[in-house]
Amino acid sequence: MYAILTAGGKPQPGDPLYPYTQGNYKALIDIAGKPMIQWVLDALEMAGTIEKIVLVGLDPSIRLNSTKITSEISNQGDMLDNIRAGVRKVLQESPQARRVALVSSDIPAISGEMVDDVVESTFSDDLDIYYNVITRQVMESRFPLSKRSYTHLKDMEVCGGDLNIIRTITVTENDQLWKKIIAARKNVLKQAAMIGYDTLFLLLMKRITLDQAVTSVTRRLDITGRAILCPYAEIGMDIDKPHQLEIIRKDLESRG
Repeated sequence: MYAILTAGGKPQPGDPLYPYTQGNYKALIDIAGKPMIQWVLDALEMAGTIEKIVLVGLDPSIRLNSTKITSEISNQGDMLDNIRAGVRKVLQESPQARRVALVSSDIPAISGEMVDDVVESTFSDDLDIYYNVITRQVMESRFPLSKRSYTHLKDMEVCGGDLNIIRTITVTENDQLWKKIIAARKNVLKQAAMIGYDTLFLLLMKRITLDQAVTSVTRRLDITGRAILCPYAEIGMDIDKPHQLEIIRKDLESRG
C-alpha cells in the first residue's frame, strides 16, 4: 500500500508553535535530534504494509531519509488539496492502487508495528474510509498531560487519529463529496449541515453512540466507512501546542 505523508504546514505569527518554527515548516521541528517528520518516515520505513510513500507539502530541496519515497509534491494550498494531489500521484504511478494510507507528519511517536496493525485492521472489508479514533482512557493512560479535545458520545469520549485509510476512488470520482468538504472546512454551519442537524444535536446532547454516529454521517455523505477503535494513543498524539511538543520530546528522548 502507498502512504501519502502530508507535511505542508508553516505556523504563522500567533500560532502556538511559531516560536519553534519561525516561519519554517512544522514538520521540520527538531525532536530528539532529528526532524519531526523523520520519525514518521522511520515508522513507515519499518512498516511491512507500506510499500511506497508520496510526500506532499515540503520543498523538494529538503532532504530526508527514506527508501520508500517515490514522489515529492509541493504544497497545494491546504490539507484537502494536498491529499487529492497525493492520490492523483499515486494513481499515476500505480493505476490499480485501491487504497492509500493518509498519514500526518506531526505524529512522531508512532512505530512501524502500529502502522501495520492499523492497515491490517482494514483487510476484512472494502469501504471508502477507515477513520481511527482513540478513547480518552487510552490517550490519558499513555499521555496523561496531553490535554486533547474529545468528542463526547453516549458510550465513550474519543479524539481523532492522524493515520487513516481511504479508497482512491473516493477521492478521484466523488467530486461532490470533496466540494462539500472543502466548502465546509472553515464553516461550522456548513459542517453541521453535512452531518445533519439531527446528528449534531444528538452529539451535543451526548445521546448517540460511536456506531450510530458513523452510520448517520456516512449515510449523509453517501459513502461507506468504519471507525476503528485504535489502541495506540501515539496515532492521536499530534503536536499542535508547545506542551504536546515537550511531552513527545521527552518521550522520544527516553527511547534513546
